[in-house]
Amino acid sequence: MSFDQSNVNDVLDKDVYGTDGEKIGGVGQVYLDDQSGQPSWVTVKTGMFGTKESFVPVDQAQLTSQGLQVPYGKDQVKDAPQVEADGRITPDEEAELYRHYGLTQPAQSEETALYDQESDRSAAGSGRGDRDGDGVYDDVEGRTEGQDTSGLTTDEATTRSEEQLKVGTEKVATGKARLRKYVVTEQQTVTVPVTREEVRVEREPITEADQATIGKAMDGPAISEEEHELVLHEEQVVVEKQAVPVERVKLGTETVTEDRQVTEEVRKEQIETSTDAGVEGSTGDQVDPTTQR
Repeated sequence: MSFDQSNVNDVLDKDVYGTDGEKIGGVGQVYLDDQSGQPSWVTVKTGMFGTKESFVPVDQAQLTSQGLQVPYGKDQVKDAPQVEADGRITPDEEAELYRHYGLTQPAQSEETALYDQESDRSAAGSGRGDRDGDGVYDDVEGRTEGQDTSGLTTDEATTRSEEQLKVGTEKVATGKARLRKYVVTEQQTVTVPVTREEVRVEREPITEADQATIGKAMDGPAISEEEHELVLHEEQVVVEKQAVPVERVKLGTETVTEDRQVTEEVRKEQIETSTDAGVEGSTGDQVDPTTQR
C-alpha cells in the first residue's frame, strides 16, 4: 500500500524496515509538503533508546502490515545528515538530505512542515489554515491560535509540559568466543615388561643304574666330537598409536545482571504569573507545579 496523506495516522509509532527487510527503527514524526500536503519525510528513531532521529524520504515508501518499508539500507539512514526535528525543514537542509539519498530535489520554494496529528484534525473540522506558513493555524479573523491548549483565543488556562526519561535496554553484540582445536606433541614414557631366553647349562651325572635304562644313548663311539644347537627367543617392544575420543568441549552463555546508572538532561516548563500596572495581585511569582492544577 502506498503511503500518502490518507494514511498518515496509520504510520505513526510503526516500525521502519529497509531494503533487506532489516528493522531500522521506529517512526518518530511525519513531515508534509507545504504545497501538496503529501508526506515528504519521516524521522526514524535509531540509536540507544531511540534518542537519535534520522530523516528518510517517503516518496517510494510502502505501508505494510509490519510497518513502513523504505528503499534504503539501515546504514544509509543512520548516516543521513543531522537535521533538527523541530517542526520545519529548510530548503537548504532538504537539499542536503536529497543529495545524501541520491535523489533529485523537486522544485519547492517553501519549507516542509511537521505534521501535527491533533492540530491537523482540528483544522480539518474548522476550516482554519496556516496562511502565513509559520506552523501556527490562523483563526477566521486573522489572529493566531497555539498548537496546544494555550494561545490568544483560548481560555485562561495553559498547559505545562516536561520531559521524562524513558530508559530501556537493547541487546547488542559485544564480542565473540571461539573454540579452536590444534595439535601439540609431547613425550610419554611407558614401562613395558619383556622376556628373553638365556642359555643355561645343566649337568646331570649318569650312574651305573642309569646306564642300564639309557640304552641306545650309550651307543656309538666312546669318544667323539658333536655339536648341538638351541634357538633362543626374546620379546621386542612394538609401539602403535591410536586416536581415541577423551572429552567433549562446547561453548555456552550465562546471563549476568548488573545495575548501571544513566544520567541525562531533561527539560521542563515553569509557569510564572504577572499583572499589569494597577491590577492587584502578586507578580513574578513562579508557580510550583506540584500545587497548581
